[in-house]
Amino acid sequence: MTIVQSVSRRNFLVGSAAALGGLSLGFHLPLPGKALAADAAPEINAWVVVKPDETVVIRIARSEMGQGTLTGLAQLVAEELDCDWARVTTEYPTPGENLARSRVWGNFSTGGSRGIRESHDYVRQGGAAARQMLIAAAAADWGVPAGECTTDKGTITHAASGRSTTYGKVADAAGRMTPPAEVTLKDPKDWTIAGQPLPRLDTADKLTGKQIYGTDLQLDGMLNAAIKACPVFGGKVQSFDAPAVADMPGVRKVVQVGETALAVVADTWWRAKTALDALPIVWDEGPNTGVTSATIAAMLEEGLDADEAFIGHQRGNAREALAGAARMVSAVYGFPYQNHATMEPMNATALYTPEKCEVWVPTQNGEASLAAAAEASGLPVNQCEVYKIHLGGGFGRRGMQDYVTQVVHIAKEFPGTPVKLIWSREEDMLQGRYHPVTQGRLTGALDADGNLTALHMRISGQSILAAVMPQRMQDGMDPLIFQGLTVDSPEGHLGYTIPNLLIDHAMRNPPVPPGFWRGVNLNQNAIYLECFLDELAHAAGQDPLAFRRKLMANHPKHLAVLNAVAERIGWDEPAPEGRHRGLAQIMGFGSYVAAAAEVSVTDGRLRIHRIVAATDPGHAVNPAQIERQVEGSFVYGLSACLYGECTVNGGRIEQENFDTYEVMRMADMPAVETIVMPSGGFWGGVGEPTIAVAAPAVLNAIFAATGKRIRQLPLKNHSLV
Repeated sequence: MTIVQSVSRRNFLVGSAAALGGLSLGFHLPLPGKALAADAAPEINAWVVVKPDETVVIRIARSEMGQGTLTGLAQLVAEELDCDWARVTTEYPTPGENLARSRVWGNFSTGGSRGIRESHDYVRQGGAAARQMLIAAAAADWGVPAGECTTDKGTITHAASGRSTTYGKVADAAGRMTPPAEVTLKDPKDWTIAGQPLPRLDTADKLTGKQIYGTDLQLDGMLNAAIKACPVFGGKVQSFDAPAVADMPGVRKVVQVGETALAVVADTWWRAKTALDALPIVWDEGPNTGVTSATIAAMLEEGLDADEAFIGHQRGNAREALAGAARMVSAVYGFPYQNHATMEPMNATALYTPEKCEVWVPTQNGEASLAAAAEASGLPVNQCEVYKIHLGGGFGRRGMQDYVTQVVHIAKEFPGTPVKLIWSREEDMLQGRYHPVTQGRLTGALDADGNLTALHMRISGQSILAAVMPQRMQDGMDPLIFQGLTVDSPEGHLGYTIPNLLIDHAMRNPPVPPGFWRGVNLNQNAIYLECFLDELAHAAGQDPLAFRRKLMANHPKHLAVLNAVAERIGWDEPAPEGRHRGLAQIMGFGSYVAAAAEVSVTDGRLRIHRIVAATDPGHAVNPAQIERQVEGSFVYGLSACLYGECTVNGGRIEQENFDTYEVMRMADMPAVETIVMPSGGFWGGVGEPTIAVAAPAVLNAIFAATGKRIRQLPLKNHSLV
């Protein structure tokens, strides 16, 4: 397979590290006021910098938050570059550079499991273009045709004359070459670096403590800020008594941040927090003090019966078929608010002067952070810059920019002095952007032979897009609600053919702010659909796997991952004594995924012994990292299933720390077996899809063990006795 790509629209040039003037971007962080000017090194390749010691620095825009994106993208560049992987490292370009250079690095946003699947094409072009330019430089020096030269592990060879050289020796000359108009990309079957289970590039620094996170950052003369916003959604500051804490140790100033928050700035963060806790504040709690989990549930229950709803998937006439069913089965499911609860709370550091605003931040979207910094500072975008730092967890939360806006507003009170803002754990929990709350009523029709003839799935609940991206709404409808349930979306379409089908959404938006939470709406959609299909199978007296297979003849990729987990877990064989099994499958974020769980329940105590997961992401750039991502996704998905719940009382979240918002512990964690089965032809995501099948596989296994259906999460609220 020959893949020819045009690269004329991008600045794929090669250069040596010397042109950077000794400035290192990314991990070592530029000093305040020393950001790389947009035109300081126009000859430097957007993707590749070759140093005199033959180190290859690959510059990648996507954020690293533990998912391995930097390593995977570097593998793709290195594959086309034919460099020595042992000499590869990475660094971040800045969003300011990206804008100044016509967004050569593409999209800085890292979310929706898109880091590799949206970048693979142009990062490979970058590596391939750099390789051609390096060859051209060597060939010109030798006076031979470039087509007679070959490359391997950073060495260029002309076999006919017996000459060879290294990338580092010709990098400066290559940087003066004209970029090729087209490049030929390798067929994935020929990959030797991409597609391999290589160790991550950032592991060693994490193990040694060398890795810098936002909370670690230290700048000369830096002050520290702690912040507190009104804990009631929609509330604001009414009054406060700054003189009451003015003489406390280290305190420099109390700063009101917008209408809703107050910050204390001090010489250390702990002193700032101590003073903030002592600061007398009167909140105007606003109109939402009567909002509770019960009132929200009532709002959603009303939506289940509403006459009007947005239709996401329709086939045949589900209502008519249900009315004439030989047997009808119905159930209502619910999914609560969930917090991102990243291990590293929100933080950012800003340095403001009337001429420039710089921000150092762990962010999932560097360009959005740059826009937020410009807006908050009142300066033009080209007088602002953002330096990305590795994230101590993101899960969607660090795609929002509220903490960036806050730190710039605070830093404006201290021109010329860097200020680091760190949210307390309590602030992080109370001021989240939560996984939206929904309920789902599913009604299915079975004929006399136990065949599913109709299904109506009504989702009632919150829209993320209505709150954070209204421009993406479609005539008032949030298409994201229907993740994994649509007709033919490459992001995630339904894997069952049902003669009469209606999937609709009654939008109900409580005042609790929603946000993108790892897995987004696929999480509850998989629970609702896969648990209810299990209910239908048992109502029809059929094996849950066989029942699904009858509906999946037209969906071979969905069926392939389901068959893979069923075979691996031994579905057709008796489970070990006292153990029971459950299945689930879905498509999301461009990938096909399935899970099979094996559990036991003894005296009401659940133990998840084993989970088998299968994923078909089209292409597997790093199979070992895919396995780690799947394992991590089950930690996240099972934490939500077993424990995760944010309740609302008096218009505010009740869970303020990990003592009341529990997560999986080592003793809870099952053995995870991952089947990576890329079928080629498409690029799917990895970090989020398998979260969605964790809970339904376990819930279906719990039913097999106990005969109890758990339809409202989390499991901690239910007895299994």
